[in-house]
Amino acid sequence: MDTKEKSAAGSQSIDRALMLLSLISSHGGEEVPMPVLTRETGLSRPTIRRILLALIRSGYVEQSPEGGYFPGPECLIAGASAARRNTLLDVSMESLLHLADASGDSSFVSIRRGAHAVCLHREEGSFPIRTHVLQPGARHPLGVGAGAMAILSALPAAEAEAVIETTRAERTAQFPGFDDAFLREELARARARGWSLNPGMYVANSWAIGVPVRGPSGAAIGALSIAAIDSRMAGNRQDSLATMLKSEAAKVEARLRPLSPKRAT
Repeated sequence: MDTKEKSAAGSQSIDRALMLLSLISSHGGEEVPMPVLTRETGLSRPTIRRILLALIRSGYVEQSPEGGYFPGPECLIAGASAARRNTLLDVSMESLLHLADASGDSSFVSIRRGAHAVCLHREEGSFPIRTHVLQPGARHPLGVGAGAMAILSALPAAEAEAVIETTRAERTAQFPGFDDAFLREELARARARGWSLNPGMYVANSWAIGVPVRGPSGAAIGALSIAAIDSRMAGNRQDSLATMLKSEAAKVEARLRPLSPKRAT
């Protein structure tokens, strides 16, 4: 194997390791079994096991006695370091607490990462029946879910279309209900309303509403959202929750303005 081939093989291994680490982290701290990893990555079991052993040795992944996998302690250290550079979670916490308290339902803040949205935090409300559709660390293509659709709706048309093209294969494999036609239809509705609605498309009976959050540059950097069981998302309440979300998003954006664009994103 020549130098160029070795370099390509090394890059592929790094890409696969990062993909596995991201996938394990996206399950919100829950145990991820090997069959899920093979199904969602398309990699063989021996290949995945070889990469996981390296991640386990470095402390980024831990294995349970039952054989599943969790994020390891090095992820906590890396996350803490990254948090000092990412202020969106910090400046959103007051709003998340208010949204959960005022609505009684679960509130979320998500951040944009390229063509995806990553849930940073979930704040539980007081209503006893909860929806667990989204957990911290969950990573969805933009458009899949209320927060992710809110971000997509705030992008320029050409950029949003590029995202739809980029995520097509992933959506087809993992989120079959979110095809191009559905995404474009919901995108048009979200832009017209100024807020997004996920009517139980990801998990049945779990509805959510989202609004984008813009950074100091005006670009969409994340979203606030509220999720509840379908019976708590009747038409009039949708408007009320959307108004509440917009108000809190404006407050988050105001807190971000004194910060530099580099730190805010």
